[in-house]
Amino acid sequence: MEHSKIIQQQFPVIFNYDIIFTHGVFDPANTSLVHVIEKEPFFQQPKIAVVIDDGVVRGNAGFINDIIDYLRHHKYAVDNSNILVLPGGEAIKNNPIYTTHVLDLVNNKKIDRHSYLIAIGGGALLDAAGYAAAIAHRGIRLIRIPTTVLSQNDSGVGVKNSINCFGKKNFLGTFMPPYAVINDAMLLATLSDRDWRSGISEAIKVGLIKDAAFFNWIAENTDKLTGRDMPAMEYLIYRCAQLHTQHIAAGGDPFEKGSSRPLDFGHWAAHKLEQLSNFDITHGEAVAIGIALDAYYSFLSHRIDQGSLNRILECFIRLGFRLTSPVLNEQLPAVLDGLEEFREHLGGQLTVMLLEKIGKGIEVHELDRTLIAASVKHLNSFSHSAARTV
Repeated sequence: MEHSKIIQQQFPVIFNYDIIFTHGVFDPANTSLVHVIEKEPFFQQPKIAVVIDDGVVRGNAGFINDIIDYLRHHKYAVDNSNILVLPGGEAIKNNPIYTTHVLDLVNNKKIDRHSYLIAIGGGALLDAAGYAAAIAHRGIRLIRIPTTVLSQNDSGVGVKNSINCFGKKNFLGTFMPPYAVINDAMLLATLSDRDWRSGISEAIKVGLIKDAAFFNWIAENTDKLTGRDMPAMEYLIYRCAQLHTQHIAAGGDPFEKGSSRPLDFGHWAAHKLEQLSNFDITHGEAVAIGIALDAYYSFLSHRIDQGSLNRILECFIRLGFRLTSPVLNEQLPAVLDGLEEFREHLGGQLTVMLLEKIGKGIEVHELDRTLIAASVKHLNSFSHSAARTV
């Protein structure tokens, strides 16, 4: 007698989205956004709702009116009720009420699967709005317009959406690719120097593990980058986004079903530093410290040489990053708890990316906590010495 039967279900799912690089996305003569909205035939004119980072609104006078005027110019019926302004930064990810506000907007404006939610802001707002878009109607079309270096070169071009919960970064979230991403270089002009610099750490990260020539270019162009040379920053963003998306598409695990997270080099400590500092340390700043820490660990564990280590640390210093923090020194045991949280996020075996050489990462499955403490001590000494010479 047959006790069981099996139906084996299998089907491929293809995701395809454009990352568009432009200037002046809400200039009526710029049709980048309209071409995205009208890319596919529609039965009736799509409905549109917009979520904006309040920092973007404060930094760009008349921004909301520009959006409304642009959409009306292109025959889309919108007014202020279609637009929701929410806090940027980790505040939007730490309080679930903001996700509810986005869902209320989607519901009130009847945004269906053939309509569009446009999210404009930094990485945290894009994360939270993307999470709401992924769970509304089991997924509505999300157009991301990143407004920071970090979101244009990293978080805004990928496939992840999330909010924080239980005191853990990105505990709730989805893998849901955007419908499109539009990077407008003009939106970077009003960034503070801190936010301008912060996103460069993710470019250093991907260069160190995947492209030595790109890291070398960053190290050779620190003066241009700190001097806010826009063509230099546009190249950095484009190449960084290209490397990130290539890995997602060709890395074999776009939705992170395994235990490996190569693009999270330096992040096991970074996520914990953000949390322990109550997010006074920005993500990019925390990543810089995390990369420096893991670079020192790579050196002390005889994976990279002294010259390579010095080039990495000096690149960060020339860009204006601090490579240590009171949190790292005073709460090291709590920072080390980040290793287990890092493993738990995916489950399976702990897998941490270190450096074999500049341009090539190597995965390891355990870290020596004594060696981490030594790396912290050496990093403090380097940071204090660098501060004296500045």
